[in-house]
Amino acid sequence: MPSGIRLSGSPVQGALLRGTAPRGVTALDLDGVQVPVAPDGAFLLGFNRDAPPLGVLTVTFADGQVVTEPLSIEPRAWRREFVAVAARGGVPGEAFMARRKPELEMIEAARARQSDSSGWRQQFIWPATGRVSGIFGSQRIYAGEPGSFHSGVDVAGAVGTPVVAPADGVVILAAPTPFSLEGNLLMIDHGMGLNSAFLHLSAIDVKLGDTVRQGQQIGRIGATGRATGPHLHWSMKWNDARIDPQLLVGPMAQ
Repeated sequence: MPSGIRLSGSPVQGALLRGTAPRGVTALDLDGVQVPVAPDGAFLLGFNRDAPPLGVLTVTFADGQVVTEPLSIEPRAWRREFVAVAARGGVPGEAFMARRKPELEMIEAARARQSDSSGWRQQFIWPATGRVSGIFGSQRIYAGEPGSFHSGVDVAGAVGTPVVAPADGVVILAAPTPFSLEGNLLMIDHGMGLNSAFLHLSAIDVKLGDTVRQGQQIGRIGATGRATGPHLHWSMKWNDARIDPQLLVGPMAQ
């Protein structure tokens, strides 16, 4: 890039790119969101599932120079399933919302915790192996009304199958009791605004504040919360952008 920024990979919806800033860069932001930069110039850029076709990376130098770099973000053809009937459910009841509100507050507070983990620098690994039963970004359309898109990747497995840390990190949430939707929920911060969430676990084997290492067992596959069968739901966020874990880890070695 003219600014001297180097990116590894191509900007596509749901992707996480690694980058390097030249000396003299004092600040980066992507579409108005501050991008943390390590002392050696390394950084991450994440693109949400529904990122618009054009992003702007703003680069600020120590001498006051500001360079804007346009980024063309490639769209993806998301898997959609069209259902003729309306979605089940409707407006959540008061009892559900009374339980749900503190759960959402705990998740929000967890994502606000920042660690100095360097796990973001590692090549991520699959936290579990098995049949991929759900893919990132897929969506059902109910009688013409879009439902929520699938925010992670699902790996089917027997209850009790070990789940390991995909990279180094710090535990920012270990649900004390099963959440209404996520069940036993575990969240790990990998540093630089990148975190992982592991849903529906049958057991959590680490506690809040623990430092975990890549490959360390952190829990076990289950079917807690809203789940139709035992599986691991692994989702990732960079700041507020939903990231496709499969783009980060590549094909699964069976």
